[in-house]
Formats: sequence, C-alpha cells, structure tokens
Amino acid sequence: MRTLVCSGTSFLLAVLWFDLMFDTQVLGKSGATLPEETLDSISRYYSRVTTTARPMNRLVGLAMLGTLIALVVQVQKNQIPSSRGIISLILAVLAISIALGRTLRNAIRLGRQDEDLVTQSRIARLVLRDHLFCFVALGSLLMLQLMPL
Repeated sequence: MRTLVCSGTSFLLAVLWFDLMFDTQVLGKSGATLPEETLDSISRYYSRVTTTARPMNRLVGLAMLGTLIALVVQVQKNQIPSSRGIISLILAVLAISIALGRTLRNAIRLGRQDEDLVTQSRIARLVLRDHLFCFVALGSLLMLQLMPL
C-alpha cells in the first residue's frame, strides 16, 4: 500500500505543480484587479484542465480516490506506524476536501471568464492559496510515507 500511497500522492503533487505554474502569476501584483493578460492566461489554463480535457481530467479524481483507499487500507492493516498513518490520512482528507469542495469550483469559474475582473482576481488569489495549502499538505504526507519504518 505504501507504494500506491506514494504514487498517488506524487501524481497529485505533479498536478499541483502545473497548477501553481499558472497560479503564481498573481504574486507581486497588488490592487483589487489583476492585469487582464494575467487573468486570461490563468483562465485559459483552467478552462482547458477542468472542462475541455475530458476524459483525462477525470484521472485526478481517480488518483484522489485511489490514494484515500490505499491510506485507509494502510491504517487498517497497520502497515505503517499508526500515528504516521493517521496523520497521512488526515492530510490527504484535508487537501482533497479543499480541492473538491472549493478549489475545483473556483477553477471552473475562472475558466469561464464570465465574471467581472475584480471577482476573477479574487478567485485567482483564492485558488493560489488553496493550491499552496494542498501542496504543503501532500508534500508532508509524502515525507511521512517515505520515512523509514
């Protein structure tokens, strides 16, 4: 199970890395409204990965589900010290819950580009914040999993 957990987590970290390459365009830009070219770049990316990339975008959900199942089995079968297993599971649940509960919806909204620039700017900053949190959570999970037993 450890290999499955690490593989799924690594895949999700790679996806986040690509997202962050676009999200970080908001850094260093003050004011309520981001430049239109910044919003356009981010919006085109999220339009592609959330909507037009079907069915490949479903792979992210499958990786989330597979990672969670592997973590539950790992904890149930005591395949890793219990504290590390439980913390790993909590980190995964937090990151995946944020992604599915808020970030995905916001990324779809950005991809539509049908809201005013102030709203799009606020959403772009929220997506960056969520992705940074998820990256740290999943990176921590991976470190816990890779520690010697």
